[in-house]
Amino acid sequence: MDIDTLIARINELARKQKEVGLTEEETLERGKLREVYLQNIRNNFRQQLDTIEIVDE
Repeated sequence: MDIDTLIARINELARKQKEVGLTEEETLERGKLREVYLQNIRNNFRQQLDTIEIVDE
């Protein structure tokens, strides 16, 4: 699942929760999607840190 689709589904579930509430299945789905999103953020951040090169003068 690409990041845009992931965010769109998370936002869709957030709107639904505010309006009418979520079923137990949707609550579990939201938790899984959030974890996938956070893992993606962590991996990207780790990649950025790994490419940093410290240069002493």
